[in-house]
Amino acid sequence: MYQTFEENMNYLNNMLHVSECFDIVNREITIGGKNAVFYFIDGFCKDEMMQKLLQFLMGLKSEDMPQNAKGLSKLLPHVEVDLSKDFNEITKNVLCGVFAIIIEGFDECILIDSRTYPARGVSEPEKDKVLRGSKDGFVETIVFNTALIRRRIRSTDLRVEMLSAGKASKTDIAICYMDSRVDKEFLKKIRDRINDIKVDALTLNQESLAECLYTSKWYNPFPKFKYTERPDAAAAQVLEGSIIILVDNSPSAMILPISVLDMVQEADDFYFPPVTGSYLRLSRFIILLLTYFVTPVFLLLMQNPEWIPPGFEFIVVKEDINVPLIWQFLILELAIDGLRLAAVNTPNMLSTPLSVMAALILGEFSVKSGWFNSEVMLYMAFVAISNYTHPSYELGYAIKFFRIFNLILTALFQFWGFLAGTILFFVAIVSNKMVSGQSYLYPLIPFSWKKLSHALFRYRLPKSQE
Repeated sequence: MYQTFEENMNYLNNMLHVSECFDIVNREITIGGKNAVFYFIDGFCKDEMMQKLLQFLMGLKSEDMPQNAKGLSKLLPHVEVDLSKDFNEITKNVLCGVFAIIIEGFDECILIDSRTYPARGVSEPEKDKVLRGSKDGFVETIVFNTALIRRRIRSTDLRVEMLSAGKASKTDIAICYMDSRVDKEFLKKIRDRINDIKVDALTLNQESLAECLYTSKWYNPFPKFKYTERPDAAAAQVLEGSIIILVDNSPSAMILPISVLDMVQEADDFYFPPVTGSYLRLSRFIILLLTYFVTPVFLLLMQNPEWIPPGFEFIVVKEDINVPLIWQFLILELAIDGLRLAAVNTPNMLSTPLSVMAALILGEFSVKSGWFNSEVMLYMAFVAISNYTHPSYELGYAIKFFRIFNLILTALFQFWGFLAGTILFFVAIVSNKMVSGQSYLYPLIPFSWKKLSHALFRYRLPKSQE
């Protein structure tokens, strides 16, 4: 900071562009006979708290005024008070919503964290709903999200580190982990990568951060991160030794490292008894494989009807095939995504009638018109619905891309094309790596029966050891 009060005030006025920004408020007052000025963002500060602080400061008399900022900070009737001499830090705090005071004769700025952000309620997320369990979810305010995790893990071993990224946005990023259970080497790698991010802003929040954290093999569509909007699921992952990353303005948490077996787990697996939870998990895993194999296998059998086992002749297409089966599958793959996009952008009041219209037109009339065969519609309907049995959109689209590629290869080269597409699918999974560098199929590769069994089956919660 500069020597005189006027220089400090003029410098901050220029840095914050007070005259050009209506929401950046500065006001000159007198505190204990000394000139002072405070800065804050309109809409970020609590009005009642601000009123009480100003009433206290403006009520100080000259003989009660401390000689430095540290002495005054001890008298302030507020919990979160800090001091700083760095103008960059002062500016960043003001833009984050902190109340800053510069007083004549003091060589430090007083920073009072009385901010509050506009936020919605912690209601149950639309995507991660459960039949049982808590009904709260993450919101766009990072402080609320860390509090939801703290509420569930009341341990001194829990660490919540605050970092920032983005030259212009200075987005807050919180790393949550259990100090005694986390992989320290992997934690250091993640911390260093976040600190080394050289971007102007995290425009897309978590997706921008994910692309900065994992830059290799971007062409492999299998997800390297798992996202959840449920605080209970995030807390459970923290207790298992995972790292949770929370990004301000994003209502979900990033879980890492994550394997493909972890991607198929859901909160409902743990809110039901072990037998039911194991059944749900295994069913989800089997259905996930069926979404990849159903349509390519059907296409292969239609090309080679003699391969159909006895008793399954009914699966043969009986109507006339006006459009080749491969084109029917590809058109429906695109049409399903079109329906998804339409559902996202359709107002709630119109969603029901438009859904009925889509079902009638694409379902009944498309078959009657001869564009599609009923068997093709049946299998594609199964694939479309089954994609919602697991919580990860990224995993669903990764399987979709490889399924389309397998359909094309099967149509061109029949059995050898199907075999090549299947091998390519598994090679993509095996060659993929987690952010930590481990195999994407861990604990299958390298093999660990104990951890693999816990990934496939739901066991009773272990008793704590004294």
